[in-house]
Amino acid sequence: GFEKKSLLIDARGHLLGRLAAVVAKTLLQGQSVTIVRAEGINISGSFYRNKLKYLDILRKRMNTKPSRGPFHFRAPRKILYKTIRGMLPSKVPRGRVALSKLKCLEGIPPPYDHRKRMVIPSALKVLRLNPRRKFCVLGRLSHEVGWKYQDVIATLESKRKVKAAKFYSIQKRTKSMRAQAVKNVAKKIAPQQKIIEGFGFH
Repeated sequence: GFEKKSLLIDARGHLLGRLAAVVAKTLLQGQSVTIVRAEGINISGSFYRNKLKYLDILRKRMNTKPSRGPFHFRAPRKILYKTIRGMLPSKVPRGRVALSKLKCLEGIPPPYDHRKRMVIPSALKVLRLNPRRKFCVLGRLSHEVGWKYQDVIATLESKRKVKAAKFYSIQKRTKSMRAQAVKNVAKKIAPQQKIIEGFGFH
């Protein structure tokens, strides 16, 4: 359903085209979408094949003045953005508004590291691609064609994972302590609990 808050999608392990198609449709319905971990997106087909295809795309430019375009992006978030843009009527007002509601990011920067992230089952590589088929990772492809921040993103992600693991262990301990506290006072509050449940509250 429609949500006022932006949908937060973790792109790691998704197939590029399938993810882009679902996101494009969602944007046209008026929903804001934020996509994180764009460097973890998968593309079907071997790495070598995809690299050759991308290098062929990079050759395509204006012969007399290349600075006029077409502009080929190297960063994973930009490649994802361009893929989604191609699935939207971006030159008419409806498409421009839809595209303005999209945000693509590498890694999981704050404040998105504290929010629950979603996946799109119909676009997941493990569910849609035959296990025997070859695939490649968008982050590696970008790195090979000129993206300079693979190491930076990897360092930031490793730091984030350490913090996240610490936060999760505290949450787990707090949850178990709360459950134990409820168990300890269950007999004492049983009469009051019975009255509360009589009013339809649980």
